Amino acid sequence: MIISVSRRCDIPRFQFDWFLERLDAGFADVPNPFNAAQVRRVSLLPQDGAVFVFWTRDPRNIAAHAEEFEGRPCRFYTMVTVTGYPQVLESGAVPAETAVAAMRLLAEKTGSRRVIWRYDPVFLSSITDPEFHRRNFKSLAHSLKGSVQRVIISLYDEYGGAKRRIAALEKAGAFSMLPLRADGAPVPELNALIADLASMAHEAGMEIQSCAEDPALPGIGAGACIDGDLIRELWGMEAPARDKHQRPQCLCAEAADIGRYGSCPAGCVYCYASR
Repeated sequence: MIISVSRRCDIPRFQFDWFLERLDAGFADVPNPFNAAQVRRVSLLPQDGAVFVFWTRDPRNIAAHAEEFEGRPCRFYTMVTVTGYPQVLESGAVPAETAVAAMRLLAEKTGSRRVIWRYDPVFLSSITDPEFHRRNFKSLAHSLKGSVQRVIISLYDEYGGAKRRIAALEKAGAFSMLPLRADGAPVPELNALIADLASMAHEAGMEIQSCAEDPALPGIGAGACIDGDLIRELWGMEAPARDKHQRPQCLCAEAADIGRYGSCPAGCVYCYASR
């Protein structure tokens, strides 16, 4: 059983005490996000094959408890979103240098295969134009060199809540959006940017992959965030098949997510999970 912690909210940052309590209890009860009366009990016990995939913007709690987790034993790897965007886009994000330092510490404790950087989403706007991304990504990749072997990118997708928040900020003059696609295909400026990001990642010794992109990003292979191949490599375990409940382009293995939508206070305007 793979446990996703969590696509729906930043449990490692904001609800870590709750997670530790549930880990001690050996289970978590998770309401169906579309039917709160329907509750699923998810085992968190290692003997039931639990593998934890953490999603966070702030891995400091995980780094602080890494030795404890290893001793339980608790199989896990961590995906950390670090974008370094202007505060108007992600008002509650920890400073990029804080997240990077924690990632480097976590890699020392668990190994660099188990710390994955997410530069996600690639958000094009008047304040995050292609040149911003080139400078920003290069700086972050340089800072993470040697501590991270994989970086995952995806493009901003227009979900309803994010669309309304962004429209309000555009109306207020905070920034203006730049197009990502034309007639369903990436605009030429985006293709050039993606090629440059791939080159920068390789220079930093990182594999780069895309997340759930259709059409695929030029020159970048599609990958799975909840990665059965990585789980097999790390622990010799067979992972479940692809999760049919995710978007058709998603290659992630099936997992039980123990988070709740709308419970993250980080305030990222582009977030699909914020309500």
